[in-house]
Amino acid sequence: MSALLRIEDVSVHFPVRKGLLQKQVAEVRAVDSVTLSLEKGEAFGLVGESGCGKTTLARAVLRLVETTSGAIWFDGTNITGLSAKSLGPYRKRVAAIFQDPFSSLNPRMTAGQILTEVLKVHAYPGDVRERVAELLSICGLAPRFAELFPHEMSGGQRQRVGIARALALDPEMIVCDEAVSALDVSIQAQIINLLEELRVKFGLTYLFIGHDLSVVRHLCDRIAVMYLGRIMETGTAEELFGNPSHPYTKALIDAVPAPDPDGEEAREHVALKGEIPSPLDPPSGCVFHTRCPIDMARCSTEVPRPTSLGGHHAAACFALEEPAGASSKAG
Repeated sequence: MSALLRIEDVSVHFPVRKGLLQKQVAEVRAVDSVTLSLEKGEAFGLVGESGCGKTTLARAVLRLVETTSGAIWFDGTNITGLSAKSLGPYRKRVAAIFQDPFSSLNPRMTAGQILTEVLKVHAYPGDVRERVAELLSICGLAPRFAELFPHEMSGGQRQRVGIARALALDPEMIVCDEAVSALDVSIQAQIINLLEELRVKFGLTYLFIGHDLSVVRHLCDRIAVMYLGRIMETGTAEELFGNPSHPYTKALIDAVPAPDPDGEEAREHVALKGEIPSPLDPPSGCVFHTRCPIDMARCSTEVPRPTSLGGHHAAACFALEEPAGASSKAG
């Protein structure tokens, strides 16, 4: 496999302005120095609490927001340097499925019109009507759905239309931004199965944004854990859930309810202190140190670099670099 998408030291900061002159008084560090890569044909998960920067990073990959620094490479091309006019080919190769299928679909257009619009805007060379019928069929919808408006469908059916729209131009990569979180649990399973089938059938690459760890674990090959704009830990699903190494990852996994607590092996419980700091004023050093149960002296002054743990597994934590028995503030 070779990297299809490379995110290199990307930051996305938003200015905060005040007064009649709109003078900048601060900035929100939504994404801070993130480096990731996605291989062709894999599903890559990005998880973390709400507000950690997952969606902002996804929008930067889609060029819906501009990066403050760093570069995003897609198949060898730096897309952060492309003009709006030059983005046409990229828009055909990368698509998106959004969280809320009701708000992401035009309520004044039928499903057929929604799909037709995408095909016509990008000058689809084939028969548009046949392609619309094909897309609906691929996503498990009968031909009659072409005549229905979004409000006439269920949430799962609307999301299938959203998936059909993403597939319209035969993309190589799809950014799934919380693509199942707005759906009922039973419908979530159907959509996840559909996404898995489409990935195999069309050789798709997924960047899957989510906060439901069980969904991400089931669907994704590799996963990155994000906190306050930075990557805390990366690894395969087996590495991350079988041997979580960063205190934040441990806390996230610990927060997932166990279906059979009595039948499970005892797992480590990690209690986090305090609240998530504001991205307007993130902590110095490691952004997680204010809530970390093993906070050490250097954590407040230095930014940890990822420590390789073997395989695809790496975590940004000084405790992984410290010799056994090293002291910490937590004692």
